[in-house]
Amino acid sequence: MKTKILILAFLIIGIAGLFAQDDYNMDRTERCKQTYKELFGGEALTGKGNDPELMDILQKFIFGEVFYVGDLTTQKRELLTVVSLASMQTLPQLKAHVGASLNVGVTPLEVREAIYMCAPFIGFPKTLNAIGVANEVFTERGIALPLEESTTVTEADRIEKGKAIQESLYGAEMHNSFAGLPDNYQDTVSNLLTGLCFGDFYTRKGLSLADRELVVLTILMSEGLIPQIKPHIAGSMKLGTSKETLCDVMIHLAPYIGFARSLNAIRILRDIDQPDQDKNMVRLSKIVVEKGKLEEYNALLKEEIEASMFAERGVLTLYAVAEKERPNHITILEIYADEDAYQSHIKTPHFLKYKQGTLDMIRNLELVDVSSLIPGMKIK
Repeated sequence: MKTKILILAFLIIGIAGLFAQDDYNMDRTERCKQTYKELFGGEALTGKGNDPELMDILQKFIFGEVFYVGDLTTQKRELLTVVSLASMQTLPQLKAHVGASLNVGVTPLEVREAIYMCAPFIGFPKTLNAIGVANEVFTERGIALPLEESTTVTEADRIEKGKAIQESLYGAEMHNSFAGLPDNYQDTVSNLLTGLCFGDFYTRKGLSLADRELVVLTILMSEGLIPQIKPHIAGSMKLGTSKETLCDVMIHLAPYIGFARSLNAIRILRDIDQPDQDKNMVRLSKIVVEKGKLEEYNALLKEEIEASMFAERGVLTLYAVAEKERPNHITILEIYADEDAYQSHIKTPHFLKYKQGTLDMIRNLELVDVSSLIPGMKIK
């Protein structure tokens, strides 16, 4: 009981503190009306309907208070609301919020990808129900269907690419959890999970890997799947999502999934440590490329950087620039979570492909280890 009181106090004090940091010129009633109009284009707090008192409480709390906690964008709030409603199959509300998400600038592709991401966690029948609602809204808005294709894998490489993402976030934890199953079922179950969840869905275009982790966390919270919440919080943090942002997400979902489920997640978040940014490995790679091979080199470098940033949790930044007057003089800012992350990076298939493929293209290479003057500062 004491723990519950402390957690509730944390939420109340935290929300009050966040409100106090800004100079609000509106009370929660005015904020509610403004936010509701932005989302739905209609009027809030009309006093009409069969249950006007409930709607008054609901609208003031969600749109006048919760929407103003933290730094989540309105677009991110609506996208995660769509995911939560899809997970819980509250289809009338889902339709309204799919429309609201489009109203505030979420793209149809982002909506579709967020709902698709539900399939490994809630099953295909419920996902089809939700995507059917979204498609209904798209059709009403004159958005042509089907939307553009977003797959990036083939039948030949879906397991390999999915496994690269899975292991970068969770190591061999999931595979090992199936030890003790009869015969070869450990590999069978593990490959089914890897191929579908990480190969077929995590690899798709339309949402960043960090956003997909927030989508999955939203699904788990909405379904009350407590054992899976901790690793996905950790996965989000490995991808650079802060504890503050995760707490904002958990508070935002409270009106939709109930405070009990939100508080369960907040308790888990409270006990997880933020990655130690003092252990970051920062390096400048200064490269001189043979002029006649610059185009080929740049193509290989682009492929390697995109694969590393997408699949490796320990690769925080790879930012390449070329001198304007000497475009074959290239500098790459490299930031890794720690030395272990770097050592893991240079053993990956995509790095080895780049390394072997550019051996005869590089005229000079200088590696300069440097220290960050502002540890933890993100490149926007």
